[in-house]
Amino acid sequence: MPLAPANPLTASPLTALAAVARDVASARLVALGDAARLVFRGREAAVGPAGEAFGVALPREACRFNAAGGRFAFWLGPDEWLLLVPDAEAAPLFGAIEAATTGLPHALVDVSARSVGIEVAGEKAAFVLNQGNPLDLSLAAFPVGMCTRTVFHKAEIVLVRHAPDVFHIDVWRSFAPYVWELLEDARRELA
Repeated sequence: MPLAPANPLTASPLTALAAVARDVASARLVALGDAARLVFRGREAAVGPAGEAFGVALPREACRFNAAGGRFAFWLGPDEWLLLVPDAEAAPLFGAIEAATTGLPHALVDVSARSVGIEVAGEKAAFVLNQGNPLDLSLAAFPVGMCTRTVFHKAEIVLVRHAPDVFHIDVWRSFAPYVWELLEDARRELA
């Protein structure tokens, strides 16, 4: 279930850029709305309780994500997950996970203000992303349900494939305009 498009009133470094984005049906760009983002790191004993409290089991398979009820758990490393809920407050999620993992080795950090989301969708979405990302984005190599920490040009991103032609990028706010403009440059060839 992909994230919802951004509310135009939401303060985001992408608001002005998204307002003037050109219409390219084969590779659309959408600034995604606010989301609660938590980074969870934990040992095996804490993983199950954290997932139960979050409402989505934390994936155990490398570079995969689980989703349910609009909540997403992205595997970023052997003991690290990005937990994301669109249009939600982080505090209740944080409290529930902390309560469920009390006494278990773990770390939980609210990073909601750190990043913003961008959707790249359409039949040429992978082509546009490959203008600044070295990964093989074919369905065989990067299937639906995959996520990974990678780069787009010189910016670190988390790249997620929600559907064959729908990708989401989670990028630090300070790099978001840079990434957006480079995505727009890549889309110029298609206009």
